[in-house]
Amino acid sequence: MNQRVAFWRHGPNVISVLRIIGALGLLFCKPAGATFWAIYALCGISDMADGWLARKLHAETRGGAILDSLADLSFVVCCAIRLLPLLSIPSWLWIWAGIIIVIKIVNQVSALAVFKRFCFPHTMANKLTGFLLFLAVPTFFWTVIPVAVVAAVATFAAIQEGRVQGDGEPEKSRMYIHK
Repeated sequence: MNQRVAFWRHGPNVISVLRIIGALGLLFCKPAGATFWAIYALCGISDMADGWLARKLHAETRGGAILDSLADLSFVVCCAIRLLPLLSIPSWLWIWAGIIIVIKIVNQVSALAVFKRFCFPHTMANKLTGFLLFLAVPTFFWTVIPVAVVAAVATFAAIQEGRVQGDGEPEKSRMYIHK
């Protein structure tokens, strides 16, 4: 492989690192201001771009999957820090989110017990959840309906994660397993 091709194979990881930097940049923006939403949009687009580029360049790696998961987490946490104080979230939605979190924790404990590692499956349901959440967050200032749809899809994705992990064949399920 020539050096030019080898250099471009790092592109997906560079995009993930830039998403982390962008997410951190959200902490310094006026919440829900124009700059915030511009960075928000770039971070969301980069989330779709890094995976697509990794597949296109045949550059999918375990390290890249971990970096992508860290970038996703940093984006969600930074958005939550800036936006949650502005939102009036109904208690039923907090409870629903808590149930999803409990399911995901159970999945990770189960994966640790069975595979001796954490498992973060990049299933279609998880990807759809992320995409719908990205679209729903800006609308949450006016209505809770899109977020309820996301919660339903996220619940399905969390349950599916446990099912995929329960198959016992993570390599066949396009799952990224992290040591």
